Amino acid sequence: MAEEFLIEAFVRLKGRWRPQAEDALQEAFCRLWGRKYNLRSEREAEALLARTSRNISIDEARKRQRRPTVPLDERIRWGEEEVYSAQERETLFRQVEASIDRELSKTQRRILRRHEYEGVTLEKIAEEMGMQPAAVRMQISRARKALREKFRKEYENV
Repeated sequence: MAEEFLIEAFVRLKGRWRPQAEDALQEAFCRLWGRKYNLRSEREAEALLARTSRNISIDEARKRQRRPTVPLDERIRWGEEEVYSAQERETLFRQVEASIDRELSKTQRRILRRHEYEGVTLEKIAEEMGMQPAAVRMQISRARKALREKFRKEYENV
């Protein structure tokens, strides 16, 4: 009976790739495990698992609607297809660098370059600069936002 139910619960998560369905089912089991001492029967557990699986499926569908994604196989692969020529990439890089120098504070520039270009962790940057990791994250967030807004304004007119 339990095996049949698992198959049915798995099928309820239709419209998903198998790994997503497996993740949702595992999440349902984890939630059920937290309530294991409150369950009185196998039937009650099965019903709760079915309801939880359904709710997780609905939650995931809502998330996908709010944040639509493109499957990886449909995205342009930089290594296979050149989107920009080397000269265009160099020009874009110079524009970004100039914007970083113009738009960001000295602290934001230093943090952004250490993290994005050199791959230094936020914790290490915080330690080096005598800051809290949360403050470093905030500086990166503000720097990215400033650059986004700058490029959005610049390219709105194009």
